[in-house]
Amino acid sequence: MSDKTNAVKLIAVDMDGTFLDDQKKYNKTKFLAQYQQLKEQGIKFVVASGNQYYQLKSFFPEIAAEIAFVAENGAYVVNEGEDFSVAELSADSIAKILQFIAATPGLNTVVCGQHSAYILSSQPDAFYQKMKNYYHRLKKIDSYQEIDDKIFKFATNIDDDHLQNFMTSLDKALGHIITPVSSGHGSADLIIPGRHKANGLRMLQKIWNIEDAQVVTFGDGGNDVEMLKQAGFGFAMANGMPVAKAAANYATVSNNEEGVLKIIDKVLAQEAPFN
Repeated sequence: MSDKTNAVKLIAVDMDGTFLDDQKKYNKTKFLAQYQQLKEQGIKFVVASGNQYYQLKSFFPEIAAEIAFVAENGAYVVNEGEDFSVAELSADSIAKILQFIAATPGLNTVVCGQHSAYILSSQPDAFYQKMKNYYHRLKKIDSYQEIDDKIFKFATNIDDDHLQNFMTSLDKALGHIITPVSSGHGSADLIIPGRHKANGLRMLQKIWNIEDAQVVTFGDGGNDVEMLKQAGFGFAMANGMPVAKAAANYATVSNNEEGVLKIIDKVLAQEAPFN
């Protein structure tokens, strides 16, 4: 293999608003053909999303056992079907975060753990139905005391007018134990500081001996910023948030125009900027 073939060694994709179109679908026939070529060229494919691992792998039944997932914004990394890295918040931190959440009017919350996500049965049914799309394992509970799991993330939702204020006040009160990152549409994921997507990717890069310069990432949201900045080739979607576009050094067309697949074609053909 020439050095050119090895210019890119890893492609990482966000899912919602990036790899998936607005109908939560992608061109499977085209992508699976591309994936076979990526394998032939020794290029790793990684799914890097704020969503739950059990939801993410459902999009890739044919190849889920052979690719890696940086799930839950980097808190849960699975490689070839095996747990690779599982973050965990302390009981004390969880108690402080839940106390802050309980004191915030109009905030809906899902508690995210390794084996399942959890939602209070007192939460609105519309919120439960919506979150089931992102958390295929979502358990209704009457009290947070019922949870027996490693907790590493909170998914929150509040109306757009109050989102920024919530994120700012949370960061001020509990920024030393939890970081709020916007995932769009009134949603903010509360993650362990430093346990973002870029961190998960770098852990995988280490075992695969891949440099940042050999990585291509795709994203559209605030939770993609670190991996868009870290990668040698960070691509923001045309439909992306301004913060994602500012972090990326490249751009592609929208998620509804197969923006990711168009760039993968360029990687495979070693066209600019990959030549």
